[in-house]
Amino acid sequence: MHASTLRTYKTVHTWTGIVAGLALFIAFYAGALTMFKQPLQRWLSPPAASAPAGSTQADALIARTLAEHPAAQPDFTLHLQNQALPQHITWQRRGSAPQAATLAPDGGVHLGPPPGSPLPDWIDVVHRTAGLPLSLDWGAGILGVVSAAYVLAIVSGIVVLWPTLVQDFFALRVGRNRKRMWLDAHNVIGIVSLPFHLIMAISGVVFGLHDIIYETQKVAVYGEARFERIWNGSGPFSGVRPDPAPAAALPLAALVERVQMQVPDFMPHTLRFRGWGTRGAVAWITGEQACCMPRTANGSLVLVSAVDGRMLYGEYVAGHRSGWMAGVSSFFALHFGAYGGSTVRWGYFFLGLAGAFLFYSGNLLWIESRRKIERPGSGGPVLQRRATAWMAAGTVGVCLGCVAGLSLSIAAGKWLHGQVADLGAWHRGVYYAVFLASVGWAFARGGARAGVHLLWLSALACWAIPGTSLAGWLLPATGWWAHGDALAVDAVALLGGLGFAAMARATARRVAQGPRDSVWRAPARCA
Repeated sequence: MHASTLRTYKTVHTWTGIVAGLALFIAFYAGALTMFKQPLQRWLSPPAASAPAGSTQADALIARTLAEHPAAQPDFTLHLQNQALPQHITWQRRGSAPQAATLAPDGGVHLGPPPGSPLPDWIDVVHRTAGLPLSLDWGAGILGVVSAAYVLAIVSGIVVLWPTLVQDFFALRVGRNRKRMWLDAHNVIGIVSLPFHLIMAISGVVFGLHDIIYETQKVAVYGEARFERIWNGSGPFSGVRPDPAPAAALPLAALVERVQMQVPDFMPHTLRFRGWGTRGAVAWITGEQACCMPRTANGSLVLVSAVDGRMLYGEYVAGHRSGWMAGVSSFFALHFGAYGGSTVRWGYFFLGLAGAFLFYSGNLLWIESRRKIERPGSGGPVLQRRATAWMAAGTVGVCLGCVAGLSLSIAAGKWLHGQVADLGAWHRGVYYAVFLASVGWAFARGGARAGVHLLWLSALACWAIPGTSLAGWLLPATGWWAHGDALAVDAVALLGGLGFAAMARATARRVAQGPRDSVWRAPARCA
């Protein structure tokens, strides 16, 4: 390939990576954490007294809840007990907060907010919006545009690396040349995780820009009237016809048994009922299918009659999908990592962290390359541009601010429990306060000094997670708690803190002993 063509692709790769890198770091780091939303929920949830869970208790919970709160009858959701949360029912009136009912040990119904912490869902929002303080639609749309730049970065990176692919794949030169070492690590991680990144990039575009894609199809392909007919006629509830005649729903055990006769190995965990008490009542059931790739991050879905259990819509469950829907579901599952059990989840967790490193190292390589470009012809010391110093500060502040902010938000889940009314608002407040303070500190102190400080902050923030659990175990008076089956969260946070501490020490040596004309040496001289 001609040298000028390679230079063009290298320029495209560099600038699309620079533009998209910081947002993608946040999306990948938060996305890695979403792989273990249930263990996180378990770690964040206090011990709660509740009635024994089972199908009989679920039937009693439904009957007593609807008798005491008939407003829930048209549309409510039964959440079966899992490792993190007790069995409960949720519903929401228009314009009001969601409510939840649980069966107390004495057989009564306890009404309150939905159990559990809002933090795992908030981390998912950070993943889908890169933490932008916008509505989910706007944030996801912007990340969709960023993902499009990400696709360009991947394609151009493949073109640039292709002539020396084998040589670069087996090269990881660790030594005094730090730039070469970082470049080798960047290339190796990019090559090894290329299929994963292609899946994330393309699916990120689709998820972020699907509304624009649909609107374009409506105008350019179908026309509004035809599009609405197709859209309304193809959804799960398109074949459901309301029937207000009174009818009793099947007991939960019988309903699950009939569903499993039609969908073997299907294990429900959430059932949303509509039209309860009528012949037209339906149940929109979410569950696990270990054999197959599910439609959503929470599992596969099937729509059945709540009265007789017959399947009304099975396109979202394996064994009943059309060829097109099987392909779409596989596409979704490959993004969510919701298949293959814990092995795949751990794999996606480490791939997500490796992806975050890829974007961080890409920015560091760009910053370091400025020294060569900005070196005077005489070969003397480099007077780096202020824009380079700003990029260094922004990279350190944004990336490490995200790490510290999310870690402290997790630890705060136990600190704030029972102390504040709106726990979700406090979690968001902790994250943004730490994130913005980190960015401000990086620009005030410079990327070199702030890098050391923020790496230590990230280490301490990670250690705050197992430290909080340890305090809950040793000092019950704190009101905190420690679950033996959530120790993996503490272990990962402990190891993460050790990693950031090691990076902080290495960065401190770089700041003190690195080249005097580098922005990573304090103080650095900039034009």
